[in-house]
Amino acid sequence: MSTPEKPVVPPAPIRASDLRGLTRLGFDATLGITGVVEAMHHTIARRAGIVGKAPTGRTSGITGVVYRTVRGTTRVLGGGVDALLAALTGRPDPAAASPRREALLAALNGVWGDHLADSGNTLSIPMGFRIGGQPLDLSGDTLAQQLPAAGGRLLVLVHGLCMNDLQWARNGHDHGAALARDLGYTPVYLHYNSGRHVSQNGREFAGLLQALTAKWPVPVQELVIVAHSMGGLVARSACHIGEQAGDGWLEALKQLVFLGTPHHGAPLERGGHWLDVLMGVSPYVAPFTRLGKARSAGITDLRFGNLQDADWHGRDRHHQRHDDRIPTPLPAGVDVYLVAATSGDSEGSLRDRVVGDGLVPLRSALGEHRDPAQSLGVADANRRVVTSASHWDLLDRMDVYSAVRDWLAPRG
Repeated sequence: MSTPEKPVVPPAPIRASDLRGLTRLGFDATLGITGVVEAMHHTIARRAGIVGKAPTGRTSGITGVVYRTVRGTTRVLGGGVDALLAALTGRPDPAAASPRREALLAALNGVWGDHLADSGNTLSIPMGFRIGGQPLDLSGDTLAQQLPAAGGRLLVLVHGLCMNDLQWARNGHDHGAALARDLGYTPVYLHYNSGRHVSQNGREFAGLLQALTAKWPVPVQELVIVAHSMGGLVARSACHIGEQAGDGWLEALKQLVFLGTPHHGAPLERGGHWLDVLMGVSPYVAPFTRLGKARSAGITDLRFGNLQDADWHGRDRHHQRHDDRIPTPLPAGVDVYLVAATSGDSEGSLRDRVVGDGLVPLRSALGEHRDPAQSLGVADANRRVVTSASHWDLLDRMDVYSAVRDWLAPRG
């Protein structure tokens, strides 16, 4: 009689160590909602007009004491619970990575990632390179052991907003794995908190590329970056920062491939900005704009495609009403390729200009801009438009992969 096999238990969608971060986020949300309710209460008490600016300040008297007590109690309770959970879940959880957990964590970081990072929340994703969800160690001399088959053609893939490195694999296809099979690249995948400012991620990415190329087990003959969506902005920001710093990794960078990157922003974020403005017209609605403005710095950078610190530093990031970015040219001496998608069945329609792939208009993905200083000026031969495709179809459409493979194939 055979022994019955043990059932395979899939990795849990969240880990025990995630409970601390989720609990802290819950207390932060409670404080935020308390502020919204108090602001509404204050507006009503001041008998503000239907239209106009919301009254400044907070509630006073017994009402003010109540709200201060709620905030104080929430902070004390939150700090106590956080300390308790830190003691109970302080050790790293050895559980295998769950795609469901990774997707949830990536979404949280995309929407509130700057708050998670600034508040020291354990849910904040630290930037690093991974393969198959396992981190690469750049601190010592173990990279050769982790990558015994590493070659001189290094491929780095950079995911987009609210996504993670595991999501390059879609419907059985992974551009990185396919390029390794067909062209001999060694792919590594960047994993990062997409809710931080693009320029903050770009700076850290540039530093990691410097460390990666220095620690690579064999001499790097060629470095290629393939980026999807926001990942392209992070890659461009890293190139700009690397050029300013004189980083050596840029000497190895030969090709950049952008898949659906909003080089000049996305209309959905611009729509969110104007919704904030309209809601601010009435003091009775204005408190609720705090909820919308809780969206991350990474998301607000997508309004126009901010790449540099100067594009947002020194002002409220929600107040950028015009495209006043400092032009950031593409890196010199690097071949650049652009792939854009449209959900329509042909090019040239109003849908292409406004909707594009559902998130990014064609002109933005193709680097076109009415200001010549902002236009990327990529040659038509290095651009490709795919029709009847969504933003995420760029990750597994075979016509997209064929174009990328042909561009990156050695010239002989």
